[in-house]
Amino acid sequence: MNHPSWNANRFKIGVFSANADGGLTLTRVPERWPANWDGIARVARMADQAGLDFFLPIARWKGFGGEMNSRELSYETLTFAAGLAAITERITLFSTVHVPMVHPVFAAKAMATIDHQSRGRAGLNIVCGWNPEEFGMFGLPLIEDRYAQGHEWFEIVSRIHAGEAGFDFSGKFYDLKNVSGKPLPVQRPRPLTVNAAFSPPGRDFAAKAADCLLTSFVDIPKGREQIADIKGRAVKEAREVGVLATCHVVCRPTQAEAEAYYEHYAVEMEDTASVDHYMGAKEKFSGSHEAEAYRLHRKRFAGGAGTYPVVGTARHIADEMIRLAEAGFAGTTISFVNYESELPAFIAGVLPILKEAGWRAA
Repeated sequence: MNHPSWNANRFKIGVFSANADGGLTLTRVPERWPANWDGIARVARMADQAGLDFFLPIARWKGFGGEMNSRELSYETLTFAAGLAAITERITLFSTVHVPMVHPVFAAKAMATIDHQSRGRAGLNIVCGWNPEEFGMFGLPLIEDRYAQGHEWFEIVSRIHAGEAGFDFSGKFYDLKNVSGKPLPVQRPRPLTVNAAFSPPGRDFAAKAADCLLTSFVDIPKGREQIADIKGRAVKEAREVGVLATCHVVCRPTQAEAEAYYEHYAVEMEDTASVDHYMGAKEKFSGSHEAEAYRLHRKRFAGGAGTYPVVGTARHIADEMIRLAEAGFAGTTISFVNYESELPAFIAGVLPILKEAGWRAA
């Protein structure tokens, strides 16, 4: 993972899904993240000033029903990154782009614009899509071979960002004439790219198009298997792809307090209909998790969209992240029930331990 936009931190940490109400949770607790713009701006500045590495939004067009209909309220991610570029200084600002919904010529120009606004801090999370309800909003079918479309999309964006002018493109999904686009992005050869994929076709796409893969995993030994898998696929493409874990965090003064709160918001106060809808749709259409995750880890889906739970004291959380780093993860995303009230404890408690252990410069 050697893209020039990355900083010196050996283990990267980024805030995930703060652009959507509830974040990654499906809970009914009153303190759940409201995702109002002023709060998001404060969290982004907080993360930036603390030296966190990236701010990564999800791309959602429709909520998941239930009492709260979580993620129905979410900010579009290209304009989201552009807005945050004006109020931050160092942090990488990702846009999460659905390939079928956003034309590659538009995406290339939008990403270059954000890269100039942020002075080289734009990042692109490429999503090929999985939710048929969202596709239906755009009048689009959920195609079987959506990663084939992703390959064409990425090639077009990459050629534009490379400065190739006046090229034609004839593929299965795009038939384009005399394509060009300026300004070129500040980052060369292109902005940093990530992709979340679990299925074999998704992993093959990430091996060709991503600098980093975001992956789910049941436990850290299983995570090592995911790392070995994607690195093997990348070698076949003569590339290097880093692997980022995805975690949801509960940080409290004692282990008992942290575990009690996790039980409260993710079990006692789960948004049951929403969790049922989300898990059923993900298992049927997404292929983003191991099969056993749906049978064994409902709490994780309510608590953080099936990501890995890191629950406990600052020391415990730091130790878990050191285990992730030692397993070969290049970093992790983090999410909370309420980003603004919970991120300060993570910054104050966890980051100094990781710095002392040599995994972070900040």
